[in-house]
Amino acid sequence: MKRPELLIPAGDLETLKIAVMYGADAIYLGGEEFSLRAKAKNFSMEDLKAGIDFAHEHHVRVYIAANIFARNEELEGIRSYFERLKNVNPDALIISDAGVLSIAKAVLPDVEMHISTQWSNANYRTYRFWYEAGANKVVAARELTLKEIKEIRNNIPKDMQIECFIHGAMCISYSGKCLLSNYFTGKDSNHGECTHPCRWKYTVYEKTEDGEYEPLTDQYAHLFNSKDLCMIDHIPDLIDAGIDSFKIEGRMKTALYVATVARTYRKAIDDFWKDPELYKANMNWYLEEICKCTYRDFCTGFFYGKPDSSAQIYDSNTYIKKYTYLGFVESIDEEGLPVISQRNKFCLGDEIEIMKPDGRNIFVQVKAIYDKDHHSMESAPHPQQELHLELTAAAEVYDILRAKD
Repeated sequence: MKRPELLIPAGDLETLKIAVMYGADAIYLGGEEFSLRAKAKNFSMEDLKAGIDFAHEHHVRVYIAANIFARNEELEGIRSYFERLKNVNPDALIISDAGVLSIAKAVLPDVEMHISTQWSNANYRTYRFWYEAGANKVVAARELTLKEIKEIRNNIPKDMQIECFIHGAMCISYSGKCLLSNYFTGKDSNHGECTHPCRWKYTVYEKTEDGEYEPLTDQYAHLFNSKDLCMIDHIPDLIDAGIDSFKIEGRMKTALYVATVARTYRKAIDDFWKDPELYKANMNWYLEEICKCTYRDFCTGFFYGKPDSSAQIYDSNTYIKKYTYLGFVESIDEEGLPVISQRNKFCLGDEIEIMKPDGRNIFVQVKAIYDKDHHSMESAPHPQQELHLELTAAAEVYDILRAKD
């Protein structure tokens, strides 16, 4: 068995640092161009440089997504973008388009090339093709079973890596190649502008014998809306299948989401590697913790075969939310108080939770709240306001503060 990589998403510099501190082996992200998350904050060249330097200082790798399906007029811009990436030292590029791959290999010959799930990589001959084209890693199509992945592993070179999404939102379309957003809104999902019409509520009509159309029941209202993938309780099966990289979906998610998922999978992987019985013994902790960020009901996707509609379809368009993100400790002031940029309202006297990278959760009370000029406050109602906090237990830099809803 090979110890798997934990690959965590980052939508901005803040979440990258949180992902690094909460257990990522590698980070994937997008720059301001040619990524399939155009609506994420994404990274300027300056932020890419700062983020990659920070990650490398902590021995964490960084992969940059450039996974659009390019048009002719975009090719020169892509070449120019890759030329600029030379200055930020990425560890790999994630690519969907064969033409884009050829440009990347020419411009960045020493950077690893990873083939995106968008290519629907579903058989070992496809993996061999990409290997011969210079790819180091291929992301499996999300529709594959563990049995199929294991067969791929047994029929490709040993030094070729398999990456799989193992947690997060699921696209209802085959390998993410969806045209609904383009059709309804003119926003092209294959150019990173998806408006997620799969999450919308629909009315489905049935034609009667009289030629009239009658609406069906609400059970069809969210017929395109998938549950979230969660494999936290199936780590041994993922490793046994030969998956090299466990990929978490979520480049548009909050720092609380990233920290919660990264920390939980980090502990699960480490526990299993240390002792499979320890992994089993801590299962309740993993399952409790993974639900402390926003999520839809969980499923196991296609890993154990094609799911039926009841196992896959989520009959709501709202998230389940049990905790509110208050902020993370950015620094400690001269008086020893943790400093945060407030993300959601909380008040003097509230009981909140300190979430630490090492797995500890510490319940504390808010004894005092001060603004940046050290004026006392009763509550923190203004987003992004700098706050200095007195808590009943010590908080350290990168600790996350959250409140139970």
